[in-house]
Amino acid sequence: MKTLLHLSLSIVAVAAGASRAAEVVETLPVDRVWSGHPVGFALLTHAPHQFVAYYNADRQMVVASRTLGETGWNRVPLPEKVVWDSHNYITMALDDRNHLHLSGNLHVNPLVYFKTGAPLDLATFARVEKLVGEDEGRMTYPRFFRGPAGEFIYTYRDGSSGSGNQIYNRYDAETGAWSRLLDRPLTDGRSEMNAYLDGPHRGPDGYFHLVWVWRNTPDCETNHDVSYMRSRDLIGWETAGGEALELPVTPDASATVVDPVPPGGGVINGNAKLGFDLDGRPVVTYHKYDGDGYSQVFNARWEDGKWAIAAASRWDTRWEFSGRGSIPFDVRVQPVKRDGDGLYQEWSHWQLGRERWRIDPETLRATEQLPLPPSNTPPGFGTIQGEFPGLQVRTATDLGRSPEPGTRYLLRWETLGPNRDRPREPPLPEPSELVLYKIQG
Repeated sequence: MKTLLHLSLSIVAVAAGASRAAEVVETLPVDRVWSGHPVGFALLTHAPHQFVAYYNADRQMVVASRTLGETGWNRVPLPEKVVWDSHNYITMALDDRNHLHLSGNLHVNPLVYFKTGAPLDLATFARVEKLVGEDEGRMTYPRFFRGPAGEFIYTYRDGSSGSGNQIYNRYDAETGAWSRLLDRPLTDGRSEMNAYLDGPHRGPDGYFHLVWVWRNTPDCETNHDVSYMRSRDLIGWETAGGEALELPVTPDASATVVDPVPPGGGVINGNAKLGFDLDGRPVVTYHKYDGDGYSQVFNARWEDGKWAIAAASRWDTRWEFSGRGSIPFDVRVQPVKRDGDGLYQEWSHWQLGRERWRIDPETLRATEQLPLPPSNTPPGFGTIQGEFPGLQVRTATDLGRSPEPGTRYLLRWETLGPNRDRPREPPLPEPSELVLYKIQG
């Protein structure tokens, strides 16, 4: 049965002169890779160099590099192997002196971190045994990003799902030493829960904005309380209304709560997103169960001293999720974004497919259904090439950027879907081919 949204919203014609579909201008095999379960790889272009980090056919962590324009790869294996855990992605970044930093294979594990001793030279990769030496024994979700003055920052969760806190470190390229950006965790669940974060994202207003949900146990059903805060410098944090917050932020910080969704209320980590409206104000997007028990997408914005919350969807379906480990997402929501005609929002649904809405800038509700833009992947890109049942396409976008305007790079490979981080019994698929694509459009 079609939803009320499908019945009531008008279809807008595709505008003339829409951007052309993506086109592959170069393909380059990288290696054969593990395909028994999904785990994230990393691609970093820093002209004239390009780096790829992945798990090969033997589950070995490998970093490959090449000079742009050349087809040969220099591959360097690192002493790490991935287990049956889809949390154990790899990420990497370059510091101000072009030393490559890599972290990954972490899910409540001791620090896994490598750094090159010489700029851009994979042969000089060495394991880093400690950063600051504290709270580095149960690490998950590593991430590199840049601070307001270009600071090189590394953040991670210390602890486990349902009992953890968020740590931020700052790197000094002159001395090669790490120190705490904050002298205490940013968030702390007090051994009762942990925060699952989206951000920090730097907004058009110059603030860093952060959205999160709390989670009580490893069971994904226990997510609750959509929350928000902001900062100018990543050190002093405040509520949407400008009230200073004491760190670490704990579950008692009620002033940070956007929507007090209870455990079992239909909110999940990974689908709490941050966007911005036409005036650059933050908009928090998430889904929860409505009064009839259906899953709905909601948009929230700080207005007149409180959070104004609007249901963007009118679905008559319920995505009920529970349990531990990595699960397939039947619903995916994207943040509110801006185009030349106003605000829009995209989502995907296991029954309804993928769609795009026009969002009213005043109410944050959907007003009409828009045509989907041309795919940003080339025709046939999503076609499965392997013969083993259940294979799915995986991609990794570029953490750097192409030096050629109008082009970008993308990794593609195939794996089975998530299995709640549990081993699969044979037979298993053959390793798939990891391919680098250069795409125009």
